Amino acid sequence: MPSPALELTPVEAALALLTEGLHPIAATRLKLSEALGWVAAEAAPLAASLPAADTATIDGFAFAAADLLGASPYSPVVPAGPLRWVEPGDPLPDGCDCVVEAGFVDRTGPLVEIAGEVVSGHGMSRRGEDLPAGFLPITAGRPISTLDILVARQAGLTDLPVRRPKLHLLNVGGDTGSAASAELVADFARAAGARVAAMTAVARDVAAIGDAVEAADDDIIVMVGGTGAGAGDVTTGALAASGILLAHGIAQAPGTTTAIGRRGPVPVIALPGSPDQALAAFWTLVRPVIDRLSGRARPPARILPLARKIASAVGVTELVLLREAKETWLPLAIGRFPLHRLAEAEAWLAVPGDSEGHAAGTPVAAFPVSATSIA
Repeated sequence: MPSPALELTPVEAALALLTEGLHPIAATRLKLSEALGWVAAEAAPLAASLPAADTATIDGFAFAAADLLGASPYSPVVPAGPLRWVEPGDPLPDGCDCVVEAGFVDRTGPLVEIAGEVVSGHGMSRRGEDLPAGFLPITAGRPISTLDILVARQAGLTDLPVRRPKLHLLNVGGDTGSAASAELVADFARAAGARVAAMTAVARDVAAIGDAVEAADDDIIVMVGGTGAGAGDVTTGALAASGILLAHGIAQAPGTTTAIGRRGPVPVIALPGSPDQALAAFWTLVRPVIDRLSGRARPPARILPLARKIASAVGVTELVLLREAKETWLPLAIGRFPLHRLAEAEAWLAVPGDSEGHAAGTPVAAFPVSATSIA
């Protein structure tokens, strides 16, 4: 914990300091094979509809449905003109609006007979039916999915625009504890849509930390370790000496000793070295900054009633770990996250500092805790 004299900054105020004047970064284009999972930027609408013509979707013979009216095994129809075989992707011949499977076409006798009536549109895709002109191949602000890649390939695109904020991660002290937390933060940052451009171990030395921060040429700088009140906790002192520090001590638990700053326009966030505190501050401060830089629209939280009450201290935003149980959120831990509770958790929520908590049965909105890295 910070010293008792340290004034705590509310989470909302800290986030406002970090994001003031912050805008989405410029988009870059990635090959389709590399774009999966990254946050989509604005894409141009399709200039032409697809398919460009009525197209077969099955193997069979192309016909005009009107010529097959009333056809059945007891009253087959003899079509006029030659048989025209088509396969998936082939444009339909003029005047044809359906495809009849080979099993319905009897060619054993002197005349070709159709033993089944087929409606217009059977076995085919009409012009523009799959992708109309003006359709947006991806939705800006949303991670690119496998279906987005399919649409892009079908539209003939070879790349897609994305935003990948560069994050520089500094492991202050380089010891085993902070290294584990740094790796954890890196995984969550990648899952959030950031590109971890570098992970640097820095000695617990004011000058070394200041030099490392100054040398980082990235969109966001995240530091892990050295934010407490111990003799070796010099991270915030280094930020203050560099004129970067905006606040040390955030009114949240876990993550109280977090510090924030700006190096020019670049947000700087110093996280505690403990995994639970680092992760909690990542959720409340780092993740929103990544979202702002990538232009990501945060998906809606999942709302379920609480299985039991949550009691929270007024004045501090307390984070709660949750697990789903019989269509309710079951609280697992609040204010401190033991490792076994982190392993069990499926979601988290923040109880605002002006709240004493929530009664059992109260519907609450929670966000998933999982982090699946993009790259």
